[in-house]
Amino acid sequence: MMKYTLGFIGVGNMGSALLYAALRTVDAGKIAICDNDTEKTESLALSYGVAVATAEEIAGNADFVILGVKPYGVSGVIERIASHLHDGATLVSMAAGVSLWQLSRYLEDDERSIIRMMPNTPCTVGMGVIQYATVNTSDEKKAAFVSAFSAAGLLDEIDESKIDAASALSGCGPAFVYLFAEALADGAVECGLPRDKAILYAAKTLQGAGKMLEEYRSAGDLKDAVCSPGGTTIAGVHALEKGGLRGAAMDAVLAAYEKTMKLKS
Repeated sequence: MMKYTLGFIGVGNMGSALLYAALRTVDAGKIAICDNDTEKTESLALSYGVAVATAEEIAGNADFVILGVKPYGVSGVIERIASHLHDGATLVSMAAGVSLWQLSRYLEDDERSIIRMMPNTPCTVGMGVIQYATVNTSDEKKAAFVSAFSAAGLLDEIDESKIDAASALSGCGPAFVYLFAEALADGAVECGLPRDKAILYAAKTLQGAGKMLEEYRSAGDLKDAVCSPGGTTIAGVHALEKGGLRGAAMDAVLAAYEKTMKLKS
């Protein structure tokens, strides 16, 4: 049986995003996938050259066994593959709200190397964020994991106690940003700008602002630098403040976090 670097059990939206990122750094022949949607796995195999395997085959032959299933499906999949995991396999989960401790309990194995990762969909285009926490995982294994997904964007090891809060921002955040971008574009369309131009300019504006924020790390100072006294930008900022943008954005992140906490109960 072929040995794989990565094995994806489940290639839904998030699993596919990670797969596309991994294909930039890992040879397609070293990646195996399985999913209940066999048409999708066959299409991915045909398009990219990855192998199609069963969950049990992936567990027995992949260095990193990546669970791309919903939180409610994690225990069932682990029960299915636990006895097939080879000694050197690292289990990787991206299920929201499922802790490293829970994963160990499902496996009934306190010694197994496990990585809990929380990626976001921009990993597809190499500008994603992946927070991760580990247990029983050597520095060598961590380095191999980071290398495999380095093309996804930022990989940041974080204390597991903070991972749910981090994911409420970066995991759910893209949807919030798309809403904001759509609203910006709608405003420009109302002012007379063609829709295609409005979407392009909104995307580039967010991309550029994000890059500046990454480099300078002070949202307030960057905002102030755009707001000339008595100018057009401060008038727009006033309108956003009046509409409650800050409070709504904070509420969105908090609602996502609280939903994650409910998944644990």
